[in-house]
Amino acid sequence: MAKRARAKPPGAAAAAPPKAAVDLADRLHSAAIHLLRRVRREDAASGIPAPRLSALSVIVFRGPMTLSDLAAAEQVRPPTVTRVVAALEADGLVTREAGREDRRVTWVGATPRGVRVLEEGRLRRVEALARELAALEGRDRDTLARAIDLLERIVGPRHRPVRREE
Repeated sequence: MAKRARAKPPGAAAAAPPKAAVDLADRLHSAAIHLLRRVRREDAASGIPAPRLSALSVIVFRGPMTLSDLAAAEQVRPPTVTRVVAALEADGLVTREAGREDRRVTWVGATPRGVRVLEEGRLRRVEALARELAALEGRDRDTLARAIDLLERIVGPRHRPVRREE
């Protein structure tokens, strides 16, 4: 009689990844944080504080959403996101409206100005990074492109090309 594999009890930890994978993940994590900090310097040109830009980015790229969904995406409490959205609305970057089916629910969406401000900021970030990448040898840029393909297999395709005015 063959032995049946035992099912893991709910909440049981998965087997620890190999040390090489942990080391690679640690380096990737550190590089990603430092890279984000480096390109984030470009955000000062927008004149909008980082928490507002972060919320605006979620609204622009995900589309209209409820305040509750935005709070969850930003990992903040509802009163915090309400203040952030009020400031974005005062700046003409988002609009708010009550839900059609449930008037207690508030929906928030980006205005054309909000989309433009965010896309201009993204273009500044991308161009700053492109200047640094241009200093790499072509062979190294090719290697980096392959690495990005692998990262997208992990996180899923998230790329949305930056809009450039020619």
